[in-house]
Amino acid sequence: MYDSIIIGSGAAGSTVARKLAESGKKTLVLEKRPHIGGNCYDRLDAYGIVIHEYGPHIFHTNEEEVFRFLSEFTEWHLFGHEVVADVYGTQLVVPFNLNTLHKVYGKGKADRLEKLLVEEYGAGSRVTIMELKKNENPEIKAIADYVYENIFLHYTMKQWGQTPEEIDPEVTGRVPVLLSYDNRYFQDKYQGMPKGGYTAMFEKMLSHPDITVRTSTDCKSCISFTGDQVLFEGEGFTGDVVYTGALDELFDCEYGRLPYRSLDFQFEHLTQDSFQGRSVVNYTVSEDFTRITEFKYLTGQQDARGTTIVREYPFAYTGAEGEIPYYAILNDDNRALYQRYKDKLAPFKNVYLLGRLAEYKYYNIDAIVKEALRLAGTIRR
Repeated sequence: MYDSIIIGSGAAGSTVARKLAESGKKTLVLEKRPHIGGNCYDRLDAYGIVIHEYGPHIFHTNEEEVFRFLSEFTEWHLFGHEVVADVYGTQLVVPFNLNTLHKVYGKGKADRLEKLLVEEYGAGSRVTIMELKKNENPEIKAIADYVYENIFLHYTMKQWGQTPEEIDPEVTGRVPVLLSYDNRYFQDKYQGMPKGGYTAMFEKMLSHPDITVRTSTDCKSCISFTGDQVLFEGEGFTGDVVYTGALDELFDCEYGRLPYRSLDFQFEHLTQDSFQGRSVVNYTVSEDFTRITEFKYLTGQQDARGTTIVREYPFAYTGAEGEIPYYAILNDDNRALYQRYKDKLAPFKNVYLLGRLAEYKYYNIDAIVKEALRLAGTIRR
């Protein structure tokens, strides 16, 4: 009845399902949640404000192939995403850039420090905080110490429940200092949101005569692995299976649970037309939450009456009812545990792992769409 089964309907699952269907494969999408879209799912709240149920997702990419593919299913609300950090009540642009430098140090000293940084690293360059801290020039190191203490350290400890030294370099390497006056959080060519929302984009993506979607369906209710054979509804299935969920949970955490960080989202609607005047403010040294997002500045609804915000509180994922694994905690022990689960699928040559949870790694939206396009091309051959 089906040539392919895709488990999960987020960016990874929806993309690969669409491409396989376009190649003529009858494709079944199984989704555990009652809706499609994965963590990118968005909806109108009771006040008519578009909110992101699982936290804000800002699309950004330099990948022309990815942008062209997604543009088949949506128009775009494009903008340069900007973020500030609240540092003891003062708002500073992040990532830390030359504008931030001048606000912190004042013109005279900042001009001199800017010259030092540009001579050392080059105008327009991106330098990680950890790299700056290794510089032998005491003034450059002092800048690194300021950024580290006021923007990076406490925020990172809240986000990950660890000290920065304990965190994988893949994570710390994503926190740059920018030697430019570009206030955008990302420097990608394309930045913004699907004009009709992510959910509408994925609905169009999955709207194909050869795609069947079953929501509120746990894959374990109809798929099992026996010997080297995949069983679907009790019968052998020789088609392709793409799994995008948590790999340890597929096997009931037999070897122990893979560690993740989760997030508790506290939404609040306010009758005032604006709360913070921008989309995102990070709280890097104070408060228990990491950031506040005001959705109308992401979705282009600035004229909407009232406003809806969300505060994010990180915590350690335990697998309890209602918790969601968001960020893999990467270290050698956790990678080794992940590999044990991955090895359990080695006998099944028609099973593919795709996405943040299935691969136990971090992906931006564009990166996972690109990987899904690549995987679909491999399967079609």
